Amino acid sequence: MRSDNQSSLGDSPKDFILLGISDRPWLELPLFVVLLLSYILAMLGNISIILVSWLDPQLQSPMYIFLSHLSFLDLCYTTTTVPQMLVNMGSSQKTISYCGCTVQYAIFHWLGCTECIVLAAMALDRYVAICEPLRYAIIMHRSLCQRLVAVAWLSGFGNSLVQVVLTVQLPFCGRQVLNNFFCEVPAMIKLSCADTVVNDATLAVLVAFFVLVPLALILLSYGFIARAVFRIQSSRGRHKAFGTCSSHLLVVSLFYLPAIYMYLQPPSSYSQEQGKFISLFYSIITPTLNPFIYTLRNKDVKGALKRFLARIGRLCGR
Repeated sequence: MRSDNQSSLGDSPKDFILLGISDRPWLELPLFVVLLLSYILAMLGNISIILVSWLDPQLQSPMYIFLSHLSFLDLCYTTTTVPQMLVNMGSSQKTISYCGCTVQYAIFHWLGCTECIVLAAMALDRYVAICEPLRYAIIMHRSLCQRLVAVAWLSGFGNSLVQVVLTVQLPFCGRQVLNNFFCEVPAMIKLSCADTVVNDATLAVLVAFFVLVPLALILLSYGFIARAVFRIQSSRGRHKAFGTCSSHLLVVSLFYLPAIYMYLQPPSSYSQEQGKFISLFYSIITPTLNPFIYTLRNKDVKGALKRFLARIGRLCGR
C-alpha cells in the first residue's frame, strides 16, 4: 500500500498509514466498541483514584502518593494512543502525521519508563511497611517519595529523548505503512530502510536498564517481604501482609510481562503482527484494569471512594 506522493529516498513521509486490523474489517466495529468502553472506564477509574488519593485525608500515606502517579500515568497512556485509534477505526483514511507519530512514540516511551520506576518505588514502599514497620514513617517520608517520583519522571523523559533523537534521523525511503495501531519505536525501526544496528542496540540497552533493573529491585523487595511474612506467627497477620502486596504484584505482572516480550526479544525475531496486539494490551487493557485491581482489593480505597461519592451526592442534592 503506497501513496502517490511518496517521499524521495532519505526523506521522511508527511504521513504514516496505521494498518491496525484493516486486513480484518469485520473486527473493526467490535474492537471500536471495546476500545471506547475501555477508554471510558480507564478515564473514570484513574481519575477517581487520583481524586480520592489527593482529597481523602485517610489516603495520605506514601503508597497513595505513588498510586496517584501510577493512575496519572495510565490516564496519559490511554489518552496518548486510544483517541487516535478510535479516529482511524471510524475512518477510511487510517493516517497519522509524521509529527503526530513522533510525539506519540516520544510520550509513550516516556510514560512507559516512568511507570517502571514508579512500580519499583511502590515495591520499596511495601518492603519498608512490612519489613521495617516501626521505622516506616521515618524512612518513607514525604520528601523522599517526591524525590523518587521526580527521578522516575526525569529518567523516563531522558530515555524518551534519546530514543526520539535517534529515531527521527532514520530514513524511510518512501515507506509509509506501519503494521500497528499506533506509533512505537520498534515499529519505526522496523520500517526504516537504513542500517538500524545503533538504534536496535540503544533500544535494547536502555529498555533492559529501565525494565530489568526495576524488575530486579521489585523481585528482591518481595523476596525479603516473603521471608518476613512467613515469620509471622498468626495466619491472620500473614493474610493481611499478603493482601497489602497482592494488588501491586498483579499490576506489576500485567505491566512487565508484555513489556519484556515486546522489547527484550532480538530484533530479528520481532513480529509486528504479534507486537501490535501486545501493544494494544498494555496501552489500554492494563490501564483499564489497574484502578479496579486496587479498588476491589483495597479496603482503604473502597472506603475513600464511598466517602467521595457520598460527598458528591450531598453536593448534588443541595
